[in-house]
Parts: sequence; structure tokens; C-alpha cells
Amino acid sequence: MGGVGRGVGEGRGRGGGGRRWRAVMAAGDGYVKLGTLGSGSESSSDGSSENPGGAGAAEEGGGWAAAALALLTEGGEMLLNVALVALVLLGAYRLWVRWGRRGLGAGAGAGEESPAASLPRMKKRDFSLEQLRQYDGSRTPRILLAVNGKVFDVTKGSKFYGPAGPYGIFAGRDASRGLATFCLDKDALKDEYDDLSDLNAVQMESVREWEMQFKEKYDYVGRLLKPGEEPSEYTDEEDTKDHNKQD
Repeated sequence: MGGVGRGVGEGRGRGGGGRRWRAVMAAGDGYVKLGTLGSGSESSSDGSSENPGGAGAAEEGGGWAAAALALLTEGGEMLLNVALVALVLLGAYRLWVRWGRRGLGAGAGAGEESPAASLPRMKKRDFSLEQLRQYDGSRTPRILLAVNGKVFDVTKGSKFYGPAGPYGIFAGRDASRGLATFCLDKDALKDEYDDLSDLNAVQMESVREWEMQFKEKYDYVGRLLKPGEEPSEYTDEEDTKDHNKQD
């Protein structure tokens, strides 16, 4: 009985130790698989390893993920930086065009407080280049300029178009070419009649846009005459009708 007892006890001891050893090995094997395959596998308490997708699927998924990550980090960053730079440049250009035009065409707000704004409205008439130059703000308080063959009274914007204003170069002149090319240099304005025939389609479209902006903000007082062209005779009724349209 003692031998049997020892045999049974040793058997149990060996059996228990064997089970514990196998459990440790199984758990260790599960740990290795977990480290190898990633978070997709888990070790259970009895040493079995659970991996629904299998090792091959996990390794293939890991390879695709690594390739995608490499593509994003290398080429993706470059494309993103280029796109961001392009957006910044586009935004800066739009702001420049928007605020630049607002200053030129809609700058009457501050100038309305000038004493020149109290002048009576000018009756409608046509102008030659020589006649237009008399209204540059230095010989008379009234300031005129021409855009696309139309003459506008910009006296209420004298702060901008007067002799000391940032756009005083256009006063008493045909400003079409300077506005089309956004150039404030005297070389952009011709002393003789400018038919604008050398401007391209985009520049001519810009001239027409400027004309519309000046019509909205300032009084249209007549046409800029071509060389040899006779001025039109405007009746008081026509003059009043034009002023009422602008009010």
C-alpha cells in the first residue's frame, strides 16, 4: 500500500508537473505567436492560440499596411506640401486682386469727405484727350478719367485720384491700359489716343470689368472722342435720365 501510495503520489506529482509544464510551454508558444503575428492572435488560458484570420492573412495584411504607410510618408508628404503651397499662392493672388481693385474702383468712401465732393454734378458732354487733361485735380478741383472710351467723374474719390493720391497718375487721362495691365507707371499711359488694339482678350475683358465698376461707383459724364470725331449734343432730358440711372 505504501508503494502503491507512493506510485500514485509520484504519478500524480509527475502528472501534475507534466500538465503544468505543458501549460507553460503552450502559454509560451502562444506568446511567441502573438509577438509574431501581431494583435490579431490571443492566447487562451489553456495554451491554445486563437487567430481568426490565420498567420498568412495577418502577414499579408501587415505587408500591405507597411507598403501603404511607406507610400504615404514618402510620396504623400511631398504631394501634400505642393498642394498646400498652391492653395496659399492662389489665396494670396485672389486677395491681391480683390483688395487692389477695391482700392482703385471703390475708394470713394474716404474721399467723399473732401471739399471737392461738394461740387455740382457735371453736365453730360464728350471730351477730347486735351480737354480731359484739364481735369487732373491740379488745375481744377474736379477730377475726370476715362475707361474704355467712357469718361467718369471721380472727384468724390479725390483722396485716391487727386495729385497726392496713390492713383493720381490716372487723373485727366485714359486709364484703360494701366488698369488692364495693373501698371501705375507713366509708360503705361499714352499721350495720344489709345485704341487698345494690341491688348489680348484677357486684358480687354479686364478693361470691361473696370468700366462696369466705375459705372457703379462714379458719375458717367460722356465719351472720350477719337481723333477727328465730333462731340454729341446732349439734351437736359438725356443728362437727367443718365444721372437718375446712376442714383
